[in-house]
Amino acid sequence: MTATPHDLVIRPITGPDELDLFCQLPYVLNEELADDLTAGRRQPGWMWVALRGGRLVARAAWWTFLGSGDPEVLDIFDIDDRIGTTQGLDTAAGLLVKAAAEVIPAGDPVPQYSRFVPPDWRDHSAQRRVVKDRMAAIEQTGGRLFVERLRLEWRPGTPIPEPTGRLTFRPVDDQSQFITLLKAVLDGTLDAQDRADLARMPAEEVALKQYQDDLLRFDSPREWWRIADGPDGEPVGFVIPAHNDNPIIAYIGVLPAHRGHGYVHEILAEGTRILAGQGVVRIRASTDLGNAPMAHAFRQAGWVNFGRTINMTWDDREVLT
Repeated sequence: MTATPHDLVIRPITGPDELDLFCQLPYVLNEELADDLTAGRRQPGWMWVALRGGRLVARAAWWTFLGSGDPEVLDIFDIDDRIGTTQGLDTAAGLLVKAAAEVIPAGDPVPQYSRFVPPDWRDHSAQRRVVKDRMAAIEQTGGRLFVERLRLEWRPGTPIPEPTGRLTFRPVDDQSQFITLLKAVLDGTLDAQDRADLARMPAEEVALKQYQDDLLRFDSPREWWRIADGPDGEPVGFVIPAHNDNPIIAYIGVLPAHRGHGYVHEILAEGTRILAGQGVVRIRASTDLGNAPMAHAFRQAGWVNFGRTINMTWDDREVLT
């Protein structure tokens, strides 16, 4: 626990008994925190508060996938917006530096920061200040904007295009072939995370990492996964329908030689059709704001852009300052 002459106390919460304290600052994830603690996606020691005179003035919390022992993303980082900007940013940055030093295992890179924001957050002064202040506090600790992503949603009643007959779809039954396809779609990718990974490691390693660390984590049936074959019987792309907290299109890709032919629309429709067949109330997906072709495919298919995500990074740093 850290205190200052100005009666600022920085510490982790003691447990679920302090969730009411932690949730005194509003955010969309507040309602999920109790379940996350119970399920092991969060730990009290990963949920930190800054208190001045007993009043919550800033907070930070990390989240992880089930079964992972280390924090994987900083997904809650808040400031009491009634505080003056300079004092609020300094307090929040100080909280984050102190908490990260205790939470992040020695030698591990600092996990990215991720925040859900409204789709039109730049158009409203109050929303813009909330987002910009938190980004500024992250920047004080050495972070920078990594990517802004669109959050997308398909809703029941939205038409799903019928198959055109140009493509045939089959389940993924050959792991090595599928990893080869994952590698192939990395060529020319517009995805910021893919491009960052490719700057650090060969495409083969990136593809294997995506398969093992991302796709295999979903506990939904792998029988949902589909490879799309063209008229000559050769693969042109694939789609990964899956389920985490929501039904999702986890990954969709078109091989470089087959881009520009509109195949992405048919591949997206197939993935949507598989999940819609499960009677779901919504399907979600996300794509980078800068990935215009993919964003267009979702928009043309009737998906709604209901929000965005701001992701910030510390460029593999192990310590915040």
